[in-house]
Amino acid sequence: MAVVETETRGQVLIVRMNRPEVLNALNYELRVSLAETWTMFRESSDLEVAVFTGTGRGFCAGEDMKEALKDNTPGGRSIPIADPFKDGTLEKPVIGAINGFAMGGGFMLVEGTDLRVAADNAIFEVSEAKRWLLGGYNHGHIANMPFPVAMEMAMGFRFTAQRFYELGFVNRLAPAEKVVDVAVEMAEHLLTLPPAARVNTVHMMRRMRPQVSSAHAALASRLHEHGDKSDLIESRAAFAEKRKPNFKGWLKPEDRFNLPELE
Repeated sequence: MAVVETETRGQVLIVRMNRPEVLNALNYELRVSLAETWTMFRESSDLEVAVFTGTGRGFCAGEDMKEALKDNTPGGRSIPIADPFKDGTLEKPVIGAINGFAMGGGFMLVEGTDLRVAADNAIFEVSEAKRWLLGGYNHGHIANMPFPVAMEMAMGFRFTAQRFYELGFVNRLAPAEKVVDVAVEMAEHLLTLPPAARVNTVHMMRRMRPQVSSAHAALASRLHEHGDKSDLIESRAAFAEKRKPNFKGWLKPEDRFNLPELE
């Protein structure tokens, strides 16, 4: 069974992650297959808009933590090929059809889409605070969220599809079984536009998104090292073993108060 399934409807490509037994968690095989699929889509002269979804009750649960634990590679092994969807070289619009749970790395896939249709029972979570030494500080900023909402996202709270719709992070709500059809309807609207208008507008809109400053990115890099890094594996082990984690926090207790600052 292929871990990524595709379907074409005219000029629309439907990309479906297909590991339903683990809520489409991003193992090495799935990440490679997605990179290959997005490369094919980018290079195709027949396909112009993509709809991105998952099989089963999850869109994507994010990192495959059992594989990461087995390989001792938090975040997963690097894949040997570029992924145009993730590296910004895919200049064609992608519409998210979020059929269920979108957690951690799965949330980041949603974040990479241009338009979003969510199942009315979908659940979203920025999970970095649970798995790394720094929470997802940038996601609320990039999504133009007010500070307390961005803080809530960064601290790993869960959001319903309804709340994200009200906040403007999701364009449409639909029953889970209809999310792909609604996304295809949006894709068909894009295809009624003059091709240059569609391509140029996507290019322009993506470049208007807020970005994290270089100074804040540098601070984030230092904060990712500020703490006992054995907690990265412990968080994944606790998840795999279905137990409460036993975190250490810092190698030296005084490090808690010696936080790096912006330069």
